Amino acid sequence: MAIYKRGETYWFSFIFNGERVQQSTKQKNRKAARDIESAYRTKLAKGEVDIVERAPIPKFSQFAKRFGDEMRTLHQAKPKTVTYYTNGLKKLEAFFSDVRLDRVDEKLIAEYVTKRRAEKKRNGKLLRVATVNRELEVLRRMLRLAQEWKEVGLIPKISRLPGEEPRDRVVNHSEEQAYLGACCPLLRDVATILVDTGLRVDEALRLEWGHVHEDYIHIPRGKTPNAIRDVFTSARVRELILMRHETQKKPREGWVFPAGTKSGRVESLKSQHRKALKLSKVRPFVLHSLRHTCLTRLGETGCDPFTLCKLAGHSSVKISEKYIHLSNERGVNAVAALEHYNLRKERELATTTVQ
Repeated sequence: MAIYKRGETYWFSFIFNGERVQQSTKQKNRKAARDIESAYRTKLAKGEVDIVERAPIPKFSQFAKRFGDEMRTLHQAKPKTVTYYTNGLKKLEAFFSDVRLDRVDEKLIAEYVTKRRAEKKRNGKLLRVATVNRELEVLRRMLRLAQEWKEVGLIPKISRLPGEEPRDRVVNHSEEQAYLGACCPLLRDVATILVDTGLRVDEALRLEWGHVHEDYIHIPRGKTPNAIRDVFTSARVRELILMRHETQKKPREGWVFPAGTKSGRVESLKSQHRKALKLSKVRPFVLHSLRHTCLTRLGETGCDPFTLCKLAGHSSVKISEKYIHLSNERGVNAVAALEHYNLRKERELATTTVQ
């Protein structure tokens, strides 16, 4: 069929002298789109327009190099994001390497998913759904960029696999209590810091004594420049840090959570976290959810998005705004505060007038 719909507008596609002609009519009306297609065919027949000769469609591996370079340039201030795309591309290239970019369709992607879901990690366990989803996200971004750069026309729909543990789950206070009660001492300390300060997991595990102060923690580095910040601590965080400091004989420097690893610090708590979830019987969540829980609670207590942005180390206040929800109570309090403010100003004005 020469006329078809993409989104809200109609496109035409037909073969002329052995070449595929495909173009948007920019029309939402089917009849108008047919008229434009017919007029374009006539112009082609008369030689009034030419078919633009397109460059050969690249293979996956060829475009993957361009895509990787673009991501490194675009995210040079975010090394972890660059690593995310680099690791995803390695797995994708191993499967799609010699496939022409426009041949990557839903069927081939389904074969890739099946292959990856059957693979196992070094410990013999199957890959997590989240791992495959990250790779599919890289593939989606890559194909969309290829479309933007007009390397391909239509691109396949790529859907995330179900069954992934959500990172944005909010842990309620009952679940928090049960979970912390089932944690080993090390995990309990880290989890308490996460849920009371909103630190990222990596930020908590990289804490150094030189950056821990009486009522705040300084974060000297992070995924973006905005991550460099001071985070104020709660009473129970101050207490656990004090106890840990005394246990380690009050060092002035070094890791807050030391370990016998190559880096000299705790690098992962995944196994301890899985054990605590099993013992507590709390609905599964990832450790990052404790940061999300803290930020959500801050929003519920009336914290404004600008303050929350600073405390969380977000790169934009737009990210922080999703944690701010307008409840009836907050709305009533805001209007009451406005009324109080207006009355005070009216009294000041009346006093000034009388004088």
